[in-house]
Amino acid sequence: MRSGLWLSLMMLVGLAMGGCAGRQDLETPDYEAIYDLPLEEMWPSVREYFTDANLPYREDRGSLVLETDWKQEFGGSKIAGYWHRYMVIGKRETPTKSKLWIIRITKSVNKALAAPGRQLDWGTNRGLGGDPSQRDQFSLGNGDYSISVEDEGDRLAFPVGENAFYVDSGQGTRDLTMEWRVFRGIMPKLAKKQQQVSAAQQVAKAPGAKDAPTFTECGQSILGLKKQAKAGGVVLLGELHGTQEVPRFIAQSVCQLVTSGIPVTVGLELPVENEERITAFLQSQGGEVDWLKLMEAPFWRSPYPDGRGSEAVANMLEQLRQLRAQGLDVAVFVYDHPKLSGQPREDALTQTVLAQVKAKPQRFHLVVSGNVHSRTAKGLPWDKQYRPMGYQLKDQLDDVTALDMAYDSGTAWICAADAQGRKLDCGVKEAKGKDNGDRFFVHAWGSANKEGYHGVFYVGHVSASEPAILKGLGNPDAAHAPESAPGL
Repeated sequence: MRSGLWLSLMMLVGLAMGGCAGRQDLETPDYEAIYDLPLEEMWPSVREYFTDANLPYREDRGSLVLETDWKQEFGGSKIAGYWHRYMVIGKRETPTKSKLWIIRITKSVNKALAAPGRQLDWGTNRGLGGDPSQRDQFSLGNGDYSISVEDEGDRLAFPVGENAFYVDSGQGTRDLTMEWRVFRGIMPKLAKKQQQVSAAQQVAKAPGAKDAPTFTECGQSILGLKKQAKAGGVVLLGELHGTQEVPRFIAQSVCQLVTSGIPVTVGLELPVENEERITAFLQSQGGEVDWLKLMEAPFWRSPYPDGRGSEAVANMLEQLRQLRAQGLDVAVFVYDHPKLSGQPREDALTQTVLAQVKAKPQRFHLVVSGNVHSRTAKGLPWDKQYRPMGYQLKDQLDDVTALDMAYDSGTAWICAADAQGRKLDCGVKEAKGKDNGDRFFVHAWGSANKEGYHGVFYVGHVSASEPAILKGLGNPDAAHAPESAPGL
């Protein structure tokens, strides 16, 4: 046990030294949390915190290091395939003071995170048998594995099934946000105050909810998000429909905001006729019948599925339902008027969103749409008098921020005119972007650009999400439809 933990520790300590102190959320100080207690006196409260947070762990008691079990990142979605664990290292600052280093270890099916040189063969006796040229494979017949002896123990503890992954995808970073979360969680029990940082943990509890969780795992913190979120504020997200990443960004944003005390309402560019179905689903138990009632609406079966009815959107609704089920203050409304077009449609979108915002001015509204509607500047290249929804909202509300989508190249499910320009062709298409890393972030500029955007929200490499109706009615627990399903 001890040797396994310390092997992982030595592999990650170099990453920890780099830290990320200068890139934290607004509520996370850019310095370490120091406990005014000897390490041995503080450590039992650390154990208690992870136990109460339902994060099972194993511990090397001799060195005050613990490592949590693998856990799927926020939400029950099968589309992301991200898992993580925490390594918690107790450190002595002085004989009477202590601190924690918490390393967040993330793995996924994506081998882009693999360490450079991972594919090299380091010696004839290092692996567990088999041909080194087949390093990414193993034989069920003779039990030969292409990984090293040191990694074998951890491999057996990995999740199995659709989201199974191997050692190639490992990545570890120091998580200062989690360090402060633990600090704030255990300091009230230690009856201490530290550097005038509030120890209270607040969440946005839904009206009428009996309880709300003191700890919810929401994935890696989105840089710059909380600076834009405030009661009464509206953030418009102008997206490219049909990706897996934007719905995940929305669900992760909501999770992080409500667990920090900000009630959130999400506006989705779905037909207003779906309002009752979506509300009923969010208040349901998420069973098979609940899914069928949600998905029987004609919208999900459109002959031209443009990405708004994707599997990723269905899974996002499930993630928001899970947050509500925990007692967190999450609400959703829809505002599209598909029977209208042009300026009349834009006006109708505006009035629906405006009514929602004015009815609940104490909430933060996150409104998602195609990136024409979210512009806050008047005019389009083909119509100089066009007044987008964002332009009209900016004129009638005090706090409106428009963010354009930024992403690394990849794919998206897009509907576009065919070569003859006679009909829409919907399917997986290439999306060109710019690589700014793999971490979600929000970046605001000093002033709006000519389209009226005040900044960007970045979602990393994008990958297409197919229509939910082709994926077992969007139910994450249902078997996926075969590739040759009718309608493809």
